[in-house]
Amino acid sequence: MTTSAITEALRLPAGPVDLTTIETDVAPGFDGSKSEGKDTLFAMGDELSDLQERLWAQCTVGSEQRVLLVLQGMDTSGKGGVLRHTIGLVDPQGVRITSFKAPTEEERAHDFLWRVEKGLPPAGFIGVFDRSHYEDVLIARVHGLAEPDEIERRYGAINDFEARLVGEGYSIIKCMLHISAEEQKARLAERLANPEKHWKYNPGDLDERAHWAAYREAYEVVLERTSTQLAPWHVVPSDKKWFRNLAIGQLLLETLRGLDLAWPEADFDVEAEQQRLAAESPVQ
Repeated sequence: MTTSAITEALRLPAGPVDLTTIETDVAPGFDGSKSEGKDTLFAMGDELSDLQERLWAQCTVGSEQRVLLVLQGMDTSGKGGVLRHTIGLVDPQGVRITSFKAPTEEERAHDFLWRVEKGLPPAGFIGVFDRSHYEDVLIARVHGLAEPDEIERRYGAINDFEARLVGEGYSIIKCMLHISAEEQKARLAERLANPEKHWKYNPGDLDERAHWAAYREAYEVVLERTSTQLAPWHVVPSDKKWFRNLAIGQLLLETLRGLDLAWPEADFDVEAEQQRLAAESPVQ
């Protein structure tokens, strides 16, 4: 599959990860302006919609293919914006969005992947995880919600889980929405300054911001330990909202293109059906 300059720039290389060396306010692989970036994303809409419909059509004849987009990032990094501006380009009937909040009592009684299994998209769907199973090696690590040995086990469990999914027909796109501490502060301030955005502000976000360095370290470990050949991570600079949306649109488009989604062949005699329809008496 041919990949774009954007995809090549975002894919995380193997080896140790230092997020302080990856810029957040850039648009790697794209030379255009903000308005050109928005236009480029909008222009993807028709092809994305067509490919999504083909994905669904294939599942009606037994295909197990499906796409899982994993969105992870610090608070205000823009997961909701991606859902509106990028995923919003395709038919919502073919999308399944799952958001993983704090686990319930029932969920805590099972292995951490139990609730994730329940949120997986069916065949023919584009599934989106707004936060994901990675919460259980990020928040759990930062706040000590699990023992170090258990956190260590989870990295391997995640890799095995994702490898299994790929073998079952999933195409996994993992995106870390990478913003700076300065940009997060500006976005929080914007929410506080605008009464129309107070509903988006959560005092807990400021509490979590105090753990910025610990979260960065936790992300670096996650990216290094769980970026695999079958399910690689993409680090998406997200200070520029328009580029974040464009980049994920490009990743989704290339993934769908790579599935070689042909329209299913008719399992009936098309010519005979055309003749029947043409000969039909007028409807009374």
